[in-house]
Amino acid sequence: MEKQTPLFTPVLIAGCVIIMVSFAVRASFGVFQIPIADEFGWQRSEFSLAIAIQNLAWGIGQPIFGAIAEKIGDRKAIILGALTYAAGMVLSAWSTTPLEHQSYAWLVGFGVAGTGFGVVLAVVGRASSDENRSMSLAIVTAAGSVGQIIGAPSAEWMLTFLSWQQVFLVFAATILALILTLPFMRSPTVANRQELEESMGEILIKAFKDPSYTLIFLGFFSCGYQLAFVTAHFPAFVTEMCGPILPGSALDTIGISTTSALGAVAISLIGAANVLGTLAAGWAGKRYSKKYLLAGIYTGRTIAAALFIMFPITPMTVIIFSVVMGSMWLATVPLTSGLVAHIYGLRYMGTLYGIVFLSHQLGSFLGVWLGGRMYDAYGDYTFVWWIGVGVGAFSAIVHLPVKERPLPSRANLASA
Repeated sequence: MEKQTPLFTPVLIAGCVIIMVSFAVRASFGVFQIPIADEFGWQRSEFSLAIAIQNLAWGIGQPIFGAIAEKIGDRKAIILGALTYAAGMVLSAWSTTPLEHQSYAWLVGFGVAGTGFGVVLAVVGRASSDENRSMSLAIVTAAGSVGQIIGAPSAEWMLTFLSWQQVFLVFAATILALILTLPFMRSPTVANRQELEESMGEILIKAFKDPSYTLIFLGFFSCGYQLAFVTAHFPAFVTEMCGPILPGSALDTIGISTTSALGAVAISLIGAANVLGTLAAGWAGKRYSKKYLLAGIYTGRTIAAALFIMFPITPMTVIIFSVVMGSMWLATVPLTSGLVAHIYGLRYMGTLYGIVFLSHQLGSFLGVWLGGRMYDAYGDYTFVWWIGVGVGAFSAIVHLPVKERPLPSRANLASA
């Protein structure tokens, strides 16, 4: 009888810790929008641009760190990412001008890339058995949601007794502590003979020539736009646009008495719902077509966002939207990374997924930056929100023509 490979391994657990901490810090930046703008008298677009640059740098850095990990080792890439991340946070803590924040945002973004999905998912994917891979990728992705659950409220709580600069320094120290997990981040290079014989350049050329890779790249754009816009602007959006929390209401009795507190809690609710949603996506990804699951998720997001903005914004609709959107929040990540691994193999998964993730972060940059610009111009986020609805519908459509078969088998079918 064949021995069953365990799902929870030291690599999986260490990967979850790294992603959780990295994403806790990343997901908290929306909480700092108003405190930093109020201290320096900045427009909303100034700090928004810094967050947008973080997302752009994350996208540019993802394939770079994926290639670094495949050339010099996963753990060295993660160390470099953690050091870069922490340096960006420390320098940002001493920044007093928008240009300084925007400059150091490049370091923060590259640091997220080195401690984020591209590197960690590739390590976990190689360390997982075929039967466990989809769920392993989902579990690590869900750990990012756990980080989101604790990140924004932790920042909001620390701001009650620390300055935002001191909170940045606390986050920098926490990121550096990730290095302690690296002895557990060991995984074999899992690949078939053909993958081992192919160079990185050869597989990249094959992927770039494949229309399905282009469609996956384009489809990931809206995910980044929606997630980054909500993460960066939703706390401020809820603070300013939501109806009041009534004294004696259910929210008031549990200590959520202001729309500012509700905005931070909304980010946590999104993360909490996404833990279940992502795990469900990992379970479904092993059993059903990943491209159809992705199309369904993007359709669901589009409907949820459209309904939310069409109705009056109240504490109840904020909570409902947060839970519904959260259930589909990062569910695209294990499906997209699993689709890339399924079609193009595991050998260069980090680099190939990193390039696809660049599209995600281009969307992130646009969502965060455009949110700040449109707010300064019109005083609300309505126009930016409807753009998110449109690009979500676009992503649902472009996944449908993807050919969900391994590239070598397609070549064999074509030559038969």
